[in-house]
Amino acid sequence: MAQKIIYWVLTALVAFIFVGSAIGKFTANAEALKMGAGFGLSPQNFITLGVIEIVAAILFIIPRTGILGTLLLAAYMGGAIATHLEHGLPFIAQCVIQAFIWIVAVYRFPELRTRILNK
Repeated sequence: MAQKIIYWVLTALVAFIFVGSAIGKFTANAEALKMGAGFGLSPQNFITLGVIEIVAAILFIIPRTGILGTLLLAAYMGGAIATHLEHGLPFIAQCVIQAFIWIVAVYRFPELRTRILNK
């Protein structure tokens, strides 16, 4: 029972990160738009990124599609890390989120744990 609670709490934390980020993009708050403009993104691109975050988070939450969601979230964060590197901005937060995604995924999916850790 405790393992199932941990499973869902960790899953919810990952989803919360991406849903919160997507909401920021949908509401087009001034700080997000300013940062996006610095990256060369239009407000329409922000909506697209928000949709991608929501879809990937939903796929991550659903156990049957969780590994696909993991791969999409990891790819998304890889893009965020690359964008921050390209613009000379700090990227530690993105690396921490990336690591957290993988830690949660390895915990949630025994088949992924077997593949990655050879156990």
